[in-house]
Amino acid sequence: MTTDAALVSAFAPTGVLRACINLGNPILAGLDAQSRPCGISVDLATALAQRLGVPLALQTVDAAGKSVDAVASEAADVGFFAVDPKRAAAIAFTAPYVLIEGYYLVPDASEVRVNADVDRPGTRVVVGKGSAYDLFLTRELKHAEIVRAPTSPAVVTTFLSGGYDVAAGVKQQIEADIAGTPGYRLLGERFMVIRQAMGLPIGRGEAANAFLAAFVEAMKTSGFVAEALRRHGIDGVSVAP
Repeated sequence: MTTDAALVSAFAPTGVLRACINLGNPILAGLDAQSRPCGISVDLATALAQRLGVPLALQTVDAAGKSVDAVASEAADVGFFAVDPKRAAAIAFTAPYVLIEGYYLVPDASEVRVNADVDRPGTRVVVGKGSAYDLFLTRELKHAEIVRAPTSPAVVTTFLSGGYDVAAGVKQQIEADIAGTPGYRLLGERFMVIRQAMGLPIGRGEAANAFLAAFVEAMKTSGFVAEALRRHGIDGVSVAP
């Protein structure tokens, strides 16, 4: 627990740490049997509030872009994001605490066999609007067309209902969403690694940035992050070095 009043004020100017929780990424957060937010991002937010000695208020959203908007506009004090250069204009990121893999999904009959086959004229790739995959593929794909679903959890539904060529997103989420629907396959290699970090509004000051960065490193080295992943049953994700 910190006793530095200026630091606490930088994190929680309202007297409460407002943490934005993105329920659109099942690796980070979800709802428990009582419909309460749970997951590694909730655990980290709780631990941070305890370190600061302030109450915690969770703000839940269903898409990464909404979480970015909440923190960038200072409607929330801290959030959990994939590190991206575009987002860094408004958010001060820590180093990542977990690494998440992005994969492509295609129909079994598709001629797309490897990642390089995706970026071709006429190929339509469905992504979650404002997600890290959207930002990355918008920069990287030169020929394929990007189709934006409202949220990341809506990617597979949009892909299936629209007869599109490729769906892109979190490997675990895509696998879960396509389970029980035959005729589709993941490509055999990831197309990107998401560096998942915590972040503050960029104007909160260097002391706050440094404190949050040190907090994340402590959570990794202490085993807190690894234990949270185990406790919530999250597989296929690695603790960032």
